[in-house]
Amino acid sequence: MSEPTADYALQVHGLCKSFDTPGEPLVVLNGIDLDVVTGTSMSVMGESGSGKSTFLHIVGTLERPTSGNVRVGGVDPFSLSAEKLARFRNTEIGFIFQDHHLLPQLTVLENVLIPTLVGDHNRADAEERVRSLIDKVGLTPRIGHRPAELSGGERQRTAVARALVNGPKLLLCDEPTGNLDLKTSQAIGHLFNELRSTTGVSFIVVTHSAHFAALFDRQFQIVSGALVENTPANAG
Repeated sequence: MSEPTADYALQVHGLCKSFDTPGEPLVVLNGIDLDVVTGTSMSVMGESGSGKSTFLHIVGTLERPTSGNVRVGGVDPFSLSAEKLARFRNTEIGFIFQDHHLLPQLTVLENVLIPTLVGDHNRADAEERVRSLIDKVGLTPRIGHRPAELSGGERQRTAVARALVNGPKLLLCDEPTGNLDLKTSQAIGHLFNELRSTTGVSFIVVTHSAHFAALFDRQFQIVSGALVENTPANAG
């Protein structure tokens, strides 16, 4: 792993994760090393149960590794107190899931505002930022609509704006297009890359779709607990 620095959105060294079982420990991740330069994107594929979501949960600070080091923007989040870790996660890491998790009674504007309700955010500044993000994801005409009035792609775009509202360094996406058709999935992928260019956020996307995975700067697979980068040398 390179020296800790904010030039990297994510640095991982020797990451291992195992779970206790009645017999031998179940090893899911085994010695993963990874540097993600700020403002770049990567995709992660692998068979069901290979550890993709576990990897995402650990780098997102939702779960602790068994061993190894994780730094987000040069900071070791697992060295923080529980209160500081929660604040760090809210401001430095964004999450997008297969299910958009929008609140059905709220409008697009209100759903995107939710993360700003935690912490010392100026309401007027937060709303201005939210409106700007909603415009960037192409939803200004839908800003007053509720989730039931949106298409699947529009709901996921709302979730993208919500994940970006606090200006995170890292955006983690777990099967973000799993419920979308191919055309809409491709549009979401292109949106991710546009946002990466304009906001400087780094994307890590877990997916089962090879077409979607190919849209990002680097492509990886998790194989037998290891993170393997797809290159011309190993693609075949």
